[in-house]
Amino acid sequence: MEATAKLKFTRIAPRKVQIVLDLIRGKDTAEAMAILKHTPKAACEDLEKLLKSACANAETNFHMDKDNLYVSSCYVTPGPILKRIRPRAQGRAFRVFKRTSHVTLSVSEKE
Repeated sequence: MEATAKLKFTRIAPRKVQIVLDLIRGKDTAEAMAILKHTPKAACEDLEKLLKSACANAETNFHMDKDNLYVSSCYVTPGPILKRIRPRAQGRAFRVFKRTSHVTLSVSEKE
């Protein structure tokens, strides 16, 4: 049994989120929360809230014990890309891609 939480359309590039997800994959939720709290990456704030949400879903919906939970799977997929224009010299314009992410985090109970 898995409890899942999803974060959609978050304004951070998937490559940056993937680095942090690799740190917490397979860890206990308490250890994963400590890693997220002390890692100086922009994605950690959103992922911390997502992990709390997944744990709350596990407790509330599936009656799992919060002390036995671990991060069973987590992945990120790219969302829509916001395309903006940056003015450059001599009347030219450069494209700026503001990438978004969809993050899915699942927690399971240890046997």
